[in-house]
Amino acid sequence: MAEALRGTEIGLAAQNVWDVEEGAYTGEVSARMLADVGCGYVIVGHSERRALFGEGDDLVNRKLKVALQSGLQPILCIGETLSEREAGQTFAVVDRQLKGALKDLSAEKAARLVLAYEPVWAIGTGKTASPEQAAAVHLYIRGVAGKTCGEEFSRRLPIIYGGSVNPANIKALMGQRQINGVLVGGASLDVDSFAQIVEF
Repeated sequence: MAEALRGTEIGLAAQNVWDVEEGAYTGEVSARMLADVGCGYVIVGHSERRALFGEGDDLVNRKLKVALQSGLQPILCIGETLSEREAGQTFAVVDRQLKGALKDLSAEKAARLVLAYEPVWAIGTGKTASPEQAAAVHLYIRGVAGKTCGEEFSRRLPIIYGGSVNPANIKALMGQRQINGVLVGGASLDVDSFAQIVEF
């Protein structure tokens, strides 16, 4: 696949990476292996990894570091659950997750980072954060990034939205200045649906 994509505008990404560069970790894939087969990107901290596999902020931080050291461009996912949103904890959760992920990382080291805000309650549920809700969280995240790694890092940081993105809501989401792109899940499984999002 990497060979087929060479010279195009499409990059190859992996859904996960292990936090150790090499060793006897049966079933895990190292960042070095991903880079070797031609991956340019890797998702780190996806909500399903956090919820189903118990990946906490410390592990996400280690994965982020090893991905960056191996030359991969990490797509860091952060976001709150439904109970956390209903309890008014959205900002506190994304603040904790972002600061935990960026711990001991300089702006220079984290320069290739892409950040994805994915409210867990909107993933695969058909529910989507309103464009205004998403934009408000993106703005807050940019502020936290600025305080953590500096204003220049914050200004350059791409912040994308993930959570039941589809052809019906892509225009409204991308109409928000704070939203720099989208992380598409279920809609990418249908070629016509995904093509409409890409073409937009």
